[in-house]
Amino acid sequence: MSPLKITARDAATGPVLEIFGQLDYFTAGDLRDLISTITLQPGQRLVLDLSGMEFCDSSGLSALIAAHNHAYAAQADIALAAVPTHTLRTLRIVGLDQIFPIHPDSEIATQT
Repeated sequence: MSPLKITARDAATGPVLEIFGQLDYFTAGDLRDLISTITLQPGQRLVLDLSGMEFCDSSGLSALIAAHNHAYAAQADIALAAVPTHTLRTLRIVGLDQIFPIHPDSEIATQT
């Protein structure tokens, strides 16, 4: 397993965070800390591209919820892109697929 790596880029709809490696108890705080520094404008969309994510535990899910709450507080949208199958299954089991729009890739998630 790989440590967490997050890269950020801008799209027409707002910021895109590409997440690589493990999003777990030891690394979820890194994502929460980064999310808190992102300024979102009303109507923008924060996209979390999970295509490189190898593992996500309950702490990782908590960090995703924190990202959702950050976007909601800014009156912005949030979307998940390229969610790995094992994580998608977990999102569905706990009902988070009902609060996160899920797209096959970040290109589609950033379309206006």
